[in-house]
Amino acid sequence: MSTHSTRWTQTAWWIASAVLLAALAWATNRLASVSPRALEYPLWAALLGLATGLIASAAGIKDRLGRVFRAEFFLKIGLVLLGAGVNLTEIVSVGARGVIQALVLVTAVFAFTWWLGGLLRLEKKLQALMCAAVSICGVSAAIAAAGAILARREHLAYVTALVIVTALPMMVLMPWIAAATGMSPEWAGAWFGGNIDTTAAVVGAGAMYGEAAVKIASIVKMAQNALIGVVAFLLALYWVTKEERGTTERPSARLIWDRFPKFVLGFILVSALASAGFFTKAQVQSINALRNWAFTLAFIGIGWNLAVGELRKIGLRPLLVYLAATVFNTLMALGISWVLFARG
Repeated sequence: MSTHSTRWTQTAWWIASAVLLAALAWATNRLASVSPRALEYPLWAALLGLATGLIASAAGIKDRLGRVFRAEFFLKIGLVLLGAGVNLTEIVSVGARGVIQALVLVTAVFAFTWWLGGLLRLEKKLQALMCAAVSICGVSAAIAAAGAILARREHLAYVTALVIVTALPMMVLMPWIAAATGMSPEWAGAWFGGNIDTTAAVVGAGAMYGEAAVKIASIVKMAQNALIGVVAFLLALYWVTKEERGTTERPSARLIWDRFPKFVLGFILVSALASAGFFTKAQVQSINALRNWAFTLAFIGIGWNLAVGELRKIGLRPLLVYLAATVFNTLMALGISWVLFARG
């Protein structure tokens, strides 16, 4: 096949991928508009993405058709746009408590997961990826950790599958539990942000509980996200000095910047502009609409990229470690968020 023909084929698949994604986003919006509140757009988007991905996989065209299903890309756009609806004074007031919660949770959950993984004799690199994923923010943290310690691709696939399979039910169950127990939006949002392992699912859970909850949940989660670079740097340092002695490579401060979630800076910039009155009320409404569309595309991508087959390859011990760490994180986040946020 000629180069010209190959380019046309790739372009055709890209167009087909974009059309499919747009169609799924439209279907998500229609389903959410006629569904009960408990079935908000994040759940419909993830389910439609998962179902379509399974069909495409069975047809053998998932890789070619999934060219624009970039969950993290759309998620970062949505989080930056979220800043238009968050005043900087809110970030400052919530941020201090969010940082305290993030430091306590990340340290405690990482330590517990590392201890339990060692007790059950997991492979060290898989153990490290699980620690980063469950204590910080799921897939993003696992990717950062994998790059820091050069983990195997199979390990990252295992952890990614666990994160998504765990996060999606929690995205639905936690708002229901919060509503049933009468949690304030601030307490519930802090609980979602401190516990659910993916930023997308955090935003989804917050969206199901209300605008106040999604703001608190996003800010709390961003406080944890900011620790990705620090954790990646410390893991790289540990691996070089303890696990891989004799190598001449040394981690540097550049690694922290490379792993730092830079969309946090975009969120703060947009928040600053909104706080200064840069946007009119109508413009803020338009930005919020674009934000919801970006999140919809992100949730579709999460469902689409769920590798169901990878779950069969995960042994019992890694599964037990991840589930036990998730329960530990859930209970700790519930208690800490109550102390810091229950009084709203």
